[in-house]
Amino acid sequence: MKSSLLRGVLAAAAVVAVVATSATSALAANERFVFVSHAPDSDSWWNVIKNALKNAEHDEGVKVEYRNPPTGDIADMARIIQQATASNPNGIVTTIADFDVLQSAIQGAVAKGIPVITVNSGTAEQSKKLGALMHIGQPEYDAGKGAGERAKAAGVTHFLCINHYITNAASVERCQGYADGLGVKLGDQMLDSGLDPTEVYNKVKAFLAAHPDTNGILALGPNAADPLIKYLRDTGSASKFKSIISFDLDGDISKAIKEGIMSAAIDQQPYLQGYLPIVFLTQYVRYGVIPSNNVNTGPGFVTKDNIALVEKLAGEYR
Repeated sequence: MKSSLLRGVLAAAAVVAVVATSATSALAANERFVFVSHAPDSDSWWNVIKNALKNAEHDEGVKVEYRNPPTGDIADMARIIQQATASNPNGIVTTIADFDVLQSAIQGAVAKGIPVITVNSGTAEQSKKLGALMHIGQPEYDAGKGAGERAKAAGVTHFLCINHYITNAASVERCQGYADGLGVKLGDQMLDSGLDPTEVYNKVKAFLAAHPDTNGILALGPNAADPLIKYLRDTGSASKFKSIISFDLDGDISKAIKEGIMSAAIDQQPYLQGYLPIVFLTQYVRYGVIPSNNVNTGPGFVTKDNIALVEKLAGEYR
């Protein structure tokens, strides 16, 4: 009788396991999330986030769609969010590149009952106002201020902030934070450089020629930093500046840090900004659980002292 009972228990357990596996597979097969960024197609920095989305898709057994406005137009981004909402995904992840322009589109998704997590651009306060579940990213003003405090300690008194994406409010926050960290007014020290590398190069060259007392530079990402690095190499003028810092990492920035051309890079860990929201949304959709706090993924500073630890991962995980 015991043997018969044991066989019955094992058979029941096997059925439960099969049913549970089938249910999980069926659930995963229908789970779809949309990640909407503000980045133009030309911005390679987002490759790290795309890699994170691919890994999260695999690890969670869900489908993730990455969408963005090809030219970086925020009004176009708002339309993409509306289109994503109309497709009824299980969740939406989006940046808050411009609160005023995106507010209606994001709140429309929330009103429809679609869970939303905001990442990267924007603030935790804005995210909460929009009705999102949480915000994952780097406090941009604080990151800029941290860079400004480092620059002040190095003796910077006049600076250039190269803003390659001036229509993104978070970019302005970075420059303002830097100025406040230095204890000076932002004034005309923020340069609207655009995204074209040649244009960035020429505008930086013109600004520095017109402001010879500039002794500190902040670049807001590889789109600004890479042409800057080329200019510094071409002119051999890196030693003139007491501090040269960039947001984010790529191969050129890593090499410039190792060579002493750049002082540091601000690492906001974009991999986490792609991976974590998909994991959190998946758990929320399946089990109704989600962290109660926002997640700050930065800022962290990469310098010559620790560049070896992250260099091999730049462009893929860092």
